[in-house]
Amino acid sequence: MTPTRAQCAARDAADPLHALRAEFDLPAGVLYLDGNSLGALPRRTPGHLARVVADEWGVGLIRSWNEAGWFHRPGRLGDRLGAHLLGAAPGQVVVCDSTSVNLFKVLGAALRLRPGRPALLAERHAFPTDLYVADGVGALRPGTRTVLLDSAAQLDAVLDAGTAAVLLSHVDYRTGELLDMAGLTARIHAAGALAVWDLCHTAGALPVELDAAGADFAVGCGYKYLNGGPGAPAFLYAAARHQEAARQPLTGWFGHARQFDFEPGYRPAEGVTRFLTGTPPILGLAALEAALQVWELADPTAVRAKSLELTDLFLELTADLDVEPVTPREHARRGSQVALRHPDGYAVVQALIARGVIGDFRAPDLMRFGFTPLYLSRADVHDAAGALREVLASGEWRDGRFARRGEVT
Repeated sequence: MTPTRAQCAARDAADPLHALRAEFDLPAGVLYLDGNSLGALPRRTPGHLARVVADEWGVGLIRSWNEAGWFHRPGRLGDRLGAHLLGAAPGQVVVCDSTSVNLFKVLGAALRLRPGRPALLAERHAFPTDLYVADGVGALRPGTRTVLLDSAAQLDAVLDAGTAAVLLSHVDYRTGELLDMAGLTARIHAAGALAVWDLCHTAGALPVELDAAGADFAVGCGYKYLNGGPGAPAFLYAAARHQEAARQPLTGWFGHARQFDFEPGYRPAEGVTRFLTGTPPILGLAALEAALQVWELADPTAVRAKSLELTDLFLELTADLDVEPVTPREHARRGSQVALRHPDGYAVVQALIARGVIGDFRAPDLMRFGFTPLYLSRADVHDAAGALREVLASGEWRDGRFARRGEVT
């Protein structure tokens, strides 16, 4: 029997994560199901950022590079993120730059670690920046070719002795499908290639075990489930076993062995620090640091369990609607979002947003709803599904104003 709203509220009251909802500043009257695009604002972020601005920058000035620990903040935040959410031992994660820039760095390093192998494999339906960056890196390495897979199921048919690296999305940004990181990484390694993982729709959505899976490199963003704010610094993982030999192509001064010796020639720093490039964005790092303080209050296993419960609930409550679910129902194959196909999905999503239910749309016809267990409740999910039911039944989405597309969908 479909749960009632009262039953959902009762489950919320017993939820061990429910108290963390108070850690976020959510607007009244809004049901926010778009944390897979931009996470909500943690309440402690404005105050933490203000302290960094007023005290560390305003009073400490240039001294804060030493006295406030600015210099080492990319690695320290990386270690915290790696330990709590990524399954990475210390010294393998740094927080820096954007996902696209970090992907350029790790793909460049991976290709150099496999000389004589011309093929870089990637998913045809990956988030486009992954493909753009792969093409850009390949263009700088004569003879490199990018081979596109229709799905990870094609991997064994394409992997061979010419494959240098394989770039895969742990969770598909369109459908929410979750891949088997450990299993696929093992198959990639069996062919002598390196596994590079895009974790943009994974970090903060479910526990990741990069070390245990044997991943070689990974990248991910800080502004989705991690709640680091718009344009938050991304992160980069480089397995310790590759660091001594790895050479990344963006050899800026912060990746140098001795930045303040000001040598004219480049010498890479020891460890994962060699993957830094330019001066760290201290204010962006501060905002992400505040969000990580909240994350460290949450058990990632409990987050995953609630995520599956919320997505199960939404799928159940919308099962009889005139939409096509494209998100896998199997828990082992599902991330933390539900995608529903509708020929006029953009207009439907806009009508929902007008009601205060915020999701998003991906062309050509996918309505995406992200489920962020730290601040989303079962009652919220029940209400959101009810709003979708009403929008479809009333036909209000046919109003012409909902067909007008903004720059961001």
